Amino acid sequence: MFGLSGKITAHAGHRDALVDCLVRASRVVGALEGCYLYLVSVSPTESDAVWVMEVWRSAHDHQASLALGEIRAIIDEARPLIAGMSESSQFIPVGGHGLPARLFPPSD
Repeated sequence: MFGLSGKITAHAGHRDALVDCLVRASRVVGALEGCYLYLVSVSPTESDAVWVMEVWRSAHDHQASLALGEIRAIIDEARPLIAGMSESSQFIPVGGHGLPARLFPPSD
């Protein structure tokens, strides 16, 4: 499995438009077999901050999603709304609540 998490900062007053783009992207990638989670969140303390957490079957599945025409169009629409991005953190999900148990190897 492959996971990504990162903070995107919208230009002042454009957070809601950016959230709209990201939620639309979540609907597109959410229909792909390799996407297990695409969560868009806003910060209660930073009015222009948006957090995105993704879990994919593989890094390859994630990269392939970025080549889709519909995703490219959403990225092009969102890019002018973005003031900055934090460094994304990659992670490997190993268990917990929220993803189907079938995705994780059985524990001893």
